[in-house]
Amino acid sequence: MRNGGWIRGAVAAIALGCVQPVVADPTPATRAEATAFAATSRYADVMSFIRELQRRSDLVRVETLGRSADGRDIPLLVIGDPPPPSPAALARDARAVVYFQANIHAGEVEGKEAALQLARSLVLDRSPDVLDRLVVLIAPIFNPDGNDKISTANRPRQNGPAEGVGVRFNGRNQDLNRDGMKLESPEVAGMVRNVLNRWDPVFFFDAHTHNGSYHEEPVTWVWGLNPMGDPALFEYMERTAWPAIEKRMRRSFDTLTIPHGDFLDPEAPELGWIPLGPEPRYLSNYVGLRNRLAVLDEQYPYVDFATRVRGSYHLMVSFLGLLHDQRDRIVALVEAADRRTIERGLNPAPDDVFIVDHERAALKRPVTIHGYEMQVEGDGKGPYKRVRPTDVKKTYVDVPYLAKYVPKTTARLPRGYLLTVNDAPVIDKLRQHGIVVERLVEPVRMPVDVFTADQLTGSVRSLQGHYPSTVEGRSKIEVREFPVGTYVVRTAQSLANVAAYLLEPQSADGLVFWNYFDLYLAFQWWPEPKEYPVYKWYDPTALATETVAPL
Repeated sequence: MRNGGWIRGAVAAIALGCVQPVVADPTPATRAEATAFAATSRYADVMSFIRELQRRSDLVRVETLGRSADGRDIPLLVIGDPPPPSPAALARDARAVVYFQANIHAGEVEGKEAALQLARSLVLDRSPDVLDRLVVLIAPIFNPDGNDKISTANRPRQNGPAEGVGVRFNGRNQDLNRDGMKLESPEVAGMVRNVLNRWDPVFFFDAHTHNGSYHEEPVTWVWGLNPMGDPALFEYMERTAWPAIEKRMRRSFDTLTIPHGDFLDPEAPELGWIPLGPEPRYLSNYVGLRNRLAVLDEQYPYVDFATRVRGSYHLMVSFLGLLHDQRDRIVALVEAADRRTIERGLNPAPDDVFIVDHERAALKRPVTIHGYEMQVEGDGKGPYKRVRPTDVKKTYVDVPYLAKYVPKTTARLPRGYLLTVNDAPVIDKLRQHGIVVERLVEPVRMPVDVFTADQLTGSVRSLQGHYPSTVEGRSKIEVREFPVGTYVVRTAQSLANVAAYLLEPQSADGLVFWNYFDLYLAFQWWPEPKEYPVYKWYDPTALATETVAPL
């Protein structure tokens, strides 16, 4: 039809009243929403949803966090008004960067759906309205390989979704939330490289679903717990964030929350409530060790899927509101933590220590848990008691929250570490974290702390493909010569706590533990003491060095 005919036809149609009204595009729905929460999003669903957000709004830009073990690109949404083209663009920008990730355990899918909803709310609804002070990074599907192995046989004790969920591990059979120190999975290595090192967010949120104790509260969460993290950040989360989020969730969403944990003894719940543990292999603890605020979100698995998605979304929104309102205070907190860490390394005192071993202690504030009277299943023998709730509700009041880890065994923190082995896996592992590594360009003779290993014991059980090593030994001060090329890691840097965790020989999550030094410490030929090829120095010493280029 020519133009004139088209116009005459349109006029006639108007006259006849048969022109169809223009219908706005419907709001994009997640797979969970589109199926009335019977199913969860597959990788293709997530990517399609993200592309639709990009089509509708210029507030979102997409980067690649990394590539999964099976070769899938992991999307990282950069949401801002406007979204910065790079971290460098924020140099004179007052906005703080915050980061949310979900689906690291791909059977725990509610965080993935909630993260997609959060992205949609931010870019299409401007709700919550936080983009004037924040840039929000979101990785909604951190483990795409595990996500698409959906089956109704996975997580059978979890209440939905009816069509099943993915598996915990990635394409290499790795539990990604145990990779915070060794960084051997492409997913976690990508996150450290492209989020923590590149964007340096002041806040980290990791969405999970728990499998533990029975209670009425549908949402639990906890902050970074490693005792080597900056105490002021722990104090802020305990004394400010905990009551503030509790209040926001109750007032805005009529939802009860408690700190994440399990009963110390399910037969005697009043004895204590304990979180998972402080090891930095868990990513929220790892981020806390880096002097940043971190949250582990654990949704309650026994409520329905829709309730879990709602709970995760509301917790994300509540934290965004707190971060927006307290942006200046939070930025000042993390900057001060970095400054204290660097200053300590410049002149460490004898009482500046690395915590080798710890024990649990209770926080000042106890928890109240709306639970049930419990019944032990079977004979109650074995290391793990299987319990089930009865129909009798019971509120446990003033339960000690055993979320503080106090030192039992310590080692003195040095001005720095000297590494005498030119071992690329070791050196590159330090650089992978963003730790500054230097190299001597002139030889030096100096007193150092020498650790001699008398015994190296490998675990009889595999952990993440390793048989972790524990070492026993002794230290003494000796004067040693160090040649040109010796590697130097100073503790006057913001990631000094991470460096110490990696290099202290008796660290419970360091490079010795993860077998990176077995070649040097294992008694392969005859049983004689082995000298650990990492030395500590304490006294002020001028070192001529050059910086090894970061990865």
